[in-house]
Amino acid sequence: MTSKIAGHLLVECLLAQGVTHAFGVPGESYLAVLDGFHLYRDSIQFVTCRQEGGAAFMAEAQGKLTGRPGICFVTRGPGATNASIGVHTAFQDSTPMILFVGDVASDTRDREAFQEMDYTHFFGPSTKGMAKRVERVDDPERLPEYVARAFATAMNGRPGPVVLVLPEDMLTQPVKAAALPRLEAIQAWSDPGALRTLRDMLLAAQKPLVIAGGGCWTPQAAQALQRFAENWQLPVTNAFRFQDTFDNHHPLYAGDVGIGIGPALAQRVRDADLIVAIGPRLGEMTTGGYTLLQAPKTRQKLVHIHASAEELNRVYQADLAIHATMNAAARSLEVLTAPTELPWTDWTQAAHADYQANLQPQKLPGDIDMPAIVATLQKHLPADAVLTNGAGNFASWMHRFYKHHGLVKGHKTQLAPTVGAMGYGVPAGIAANLLTGRLAFTIAGDGDFLMNGQELATAVQHGGKSIIVLLNNGMYGTIRMHQEREYPDHVAGSKLQNPDFAALAQAYGYVGVRMNCTEDFEAALLAAMARPQGTLIEVMLDPEVITTRGTLSAITQAALAKQSLL
Repeated sequence: MTSKIAGHLLVECLLAQGVTHAFGVPGESYLAVLDGFHLYRDSIQFVTCRQEGGAAFMAEAQGKLTGRPGICFVTRGPGATNASIGVHTAFQDSTPMILFVGDVASDTRDREAFQEMDYTHFFGPSTKGMAKRVERVDDPERLPEYVARAFATAMNGRPGPVVLVLPEDMLTQPVKAAALPRLEAIQAWSDPGALRTLRDMLLAAQKPLVIAGGGCWTPQAAQALQRFAENWQLPVTNAFRFQDTFDNHHPLYAGDVGIGIGPALAQRVRDADLIVAIGPRLGEMTTGGYTLLQAPKTRQKLVHIHASAEELNRVYQADLAIHATMNAAARSLEVLTAPTELPWTDWTQAAHADYQANLQPQKLPGDIDMPAIVATLQKHLPADAVLTNGAGNFASWMHRFYKHHGLVKGHKTQLAPTVGAMGYGVPAGIAANLLTGRLAFTIAGDGDFLMNGQELATAVQHGGKSIIVLLNNGMYGTIRMHQEREYPDHVAGSKLQNPDFAALAQAYGYVGVRMNCTEDFEAALLAAMARPQGTLIEVMLDPEVITTRGTLSAITQAALAKQSLL
């Protein structure tokens, strides 16, 4: 019997941490690890992807779904740089993830060997970097130590990505070391004195508002948050692209604070006298470009609860900063005793009424009624369906009109990049189905789909299924919208000549359907849900329908009128 080599030990370390799937593109730099995946193929699956960016997005989706690090393997140089989009997404979205990079052999290092690069400088950990930690494993006997540290770093504090660099020759060396036991994230509990201060601030408020979001919420934490909100009758909003943190059907729900925020909700954020931010890092999208909440000192009283001490008071100087993980924070908040009468009942009811009013659509041109399509999805998709999207105006239809039950019902149901990375939705949906077996639904734009549409081949090869609604308007819609606002009638670089998406999907092994009117959508969706393979439904959307609230022509006319006044 041959001795165990480091590449096999690495797979054993992943198994010890409970990993069932790893995503990647194979490379000659880590053949020994691939051999380990073959050796343990009954316990862990290596999902062979078509491009490293898609593989990294799948791993990032894995981290969001499980709360434990998503796993991605790539080869050196171009493989690592292609994967960097997923690492950056994991960093800004606070998602636990580990990227393993096969590297040049030790005896060729620092000679600019084939595809050699400096990963520490490229991924460099910092407040503006892409990873929390970047390390190179030169001693195969220490491999369990490095892997365990990567898991601990990725999960603890503000979750995020870690990069481990694996020299090719190190992976082939014989080892005696054994995998270390499974690690769990450490819970940081709220300071009791801070909780008393928070209660006093609530008692002094007239118009409080909760903003909940950020990484690594669990069903238990979401349920505790709901009990806290119910005890105090607080209006609750969700941070940008964390719309499954609080049940959107609940009478205390006030909407999502992000791109395309409802005007009434935006004003309510401004008018609040107390913001209780539980989990989000209060980035640019959630704060309306740092205007709804002015940095560094907000007009509103601010309580900021976050899992990372380094994040607190980094951008916003909070009136009360509480260092706590979401599980611990929510369970601490739910036991805060509320008075029998509260002065903000009308405020809370009005916030929910504003949310309901925002669900009423504006009339827009064309044969496709997107609010009706979303209503059909709401009617037929199961409550535990995983909804994914990349970046673009197309995503705003689901963000505005779809209502998540979400984590409070036991399942994470939204996978979306707060970093705004295009091409995320397709691979994320495929990963979600492979990992959970639940129905995965993706909404994509034509430009967005072509970033990672090749991963349909990955789904077919590994028995995955997703349903994709692709909105085809023949352009990079978000860019065209901004273009018309800033340079009206000067179209450059935003038009697209597209393939036949339905035929392309069929070539990959999906079923492809094209539709031009709303009335055809329900039957197409039901058929997609019933069939065993994945389906792409191409929806031909009028280019005029550029946002959920207005048309491209209206934006152009407003911009021209503004220019005429200058």
